[in-house]
Amino acid sequence: MNSLKSSLADNKDFQNLMQVLPREDGRKVDEPRTISITPKYTMHAQGSVFVEVGNTKVICTAFIEDGVPHFMRGTKSGWLTAEYGMLPGSTATRKKRPGQGKTDGRAQEIQRLIGRSLRAIIDLSKIGERTIWIDCDVTQADGGTRTASITGAFVALVFAVRHLYENKKIKHIPITQQLAAISVGVVNDRTLLDLQYTEDRDAEVDMNVVMLDDQSLIEVQGTAEGKPFSREQFNLMMDYAEKGLKPYFDAQKAALGGYLIKPADSQ
Repeated sequence: MNSLKSSLADNKDFQNLMQVLPREDGRKVDEPRTISITPKYTMHAQGSVFVEVGNTKVICTAFIEDGVPHFMRGTKSGWLTAEYGMLPGSTATRKKRPGQGKTDGRAQEIQRLIGRSLRAIIDLSKIGERTIWIDCDVTQADGGTRTASITGAFVALVFAVRHLYENKKIKHIPITQQLAAISVGVVNDRTLLDLQYTEDRDAEVDMNVVMLDDQSLIEVQGTAEGKPFSREQFNLMMDYAEKGLKPYFDAQKAALGGYLIKPADSQ
C-alpha cells in the first residue's frame, strides 16, 4: 500500500488531478477562506476589530499608553509590542488559561511574530515616547490563528494611530504600507492555500507568509513536518499566498473605509 501511494505521489498526471479536485469544504486548492473584518469592535481601545477567516475568529485591539520600556527612554521614539492568546472555549477541548505572568511557548512565538510584523510597517519615531499594545485573543480556532491575528491587528493599529492623529497628538500617520498574512502548505502531496484545522493537522509542509500589498515579504515561516519540500513546491506556495492575500487586503480597506493609511492632509 505504501509503495502504491508513493508511486501515485510521484506521478505527474495524478498530482495534476489532485490539484484540481475540490477540498473538504469545497474550495479550490488556491482559494482562500472568506474573510470578514468588523471595525471598532470594542468601545475602550483606540483601535479594535473582530476578524473572521472561515471559522477562525479573533478579537484584535490596539491600546496606546504614554511612556516606553526602559530601553527606549530618552530616544523620543515609541514602541510596539503584541500579546496573543486562545480563550478557553476556542478549541474542541478546553484551552487552559496560562498561570499568572506565564505564556506558553507557542503563544510567545506567535506574539513575537505579530510584533515583528507590525513594527516593520510603522515609523515609531513619529509617535513620540508612547507604547502601542496589540492584543489578539482567539475566540474560535480552525487553523490560521496567527495569520488572522496579523491581518486583523494591522487594521486595529491603523485605527489607533488615526486616533492619535485626529486628536492632534501626532503630525503624520506613521504607517508606511499595508500588511496581511496567510497560511499555505502541502497536505497529502497537494499544495493548498489558507489551511483550516483538519488540513493543518495533517500537513506535510506548513508555511505562514507575511506580505505587504506590493508583494514585498516581511516574514516566511516554512517547515517540513514529514518530508522535505522542493523549490518548485515552495514557489507554488508563494504564488498561492500572493494571490490569496488580495481579498485580505480588500477586506482591510473596506473595514478602514475612506482612507487606508494617510488622510489627504497628513502627507
